[in-house]
Amino acid sequence: MSELEMQILQIISAAGDSKAKAFQAFQKIQESDYEGARALLKEARDIDLEAHKAQTELIRKELSQDDGEKLPVSLLMVHAQDHYMSSQLVRDLIEKIIDVFESKEVKK
Repeated sequence: MSELEMQILQIISAAGDSKAKAFQAFQKIQESDYEGARALLKEARDIDLEAHKAQTELIRKELSQDDGEKLPVSLLMVHAQDHYMSSQLVRDLIEKIIDVFESKEVKK
């Protein structure tokens, strides 16, 4: 496996782990454990940083290449980007859901 493929798989793996933590946070919301949910979202955000670092490294490599030697765009890379973006979206949406549910409980 090439170094490029390893970096791409690192993005996929980190994004998947982050998304799993975000859905665990959603479960905590259903249990009205907002503090636990926020803690899991922080873990998800920290894991996302791993994916972000790998992505940034790939972007840096691409920008440092001559025009004739660009990094190849593969289905695997597109898949990694999709996972990374969806993990961020899930995390952000679940964070907003916490805000909504917490505000409704305060008003009770």
